[in-house]
Amino acid sequence: MKVELKYDAKGLIPAIVQDADNGDVLMLGYMNEESLRRTLESGEVWFFSRSRQELWHKGATSGNRIIVESLWHDCDSDAILVKSRPTGPVCHTGERSCFYRRLEDDKA
Repeated sequence: MKVELKYDAKGLIPAIVQDADNGDVLMLGYMNEESLRRTLESGEVWFFSRSRQELWHKGATSGNRIIVESLWHDCDSDAILVKSRPTGPVCHTGERSCFYRRLEDDKA
């Protein structure tokens, strides 16, 4: 049975990237049909950059690629989970994960 993913009005679907070894959530990005196709074909994660309005191969500049272990969709088929093996820090700040700041610590 072929899954019909539910993209939003802009043609995007959220993609949560998780470390396949320890389950840590590494980042959240957005995919369109083309970036998902490239991800499936290449075995490396591609996103659609909402700010630049273009496809983005994760690690093309930094070298910190995200290798796909497996792809999952949620029960509503409106989100994707990428179980992965990152080759380096995932966050553009150099942190291992984009989720390195606790909300409680940011309160003024």
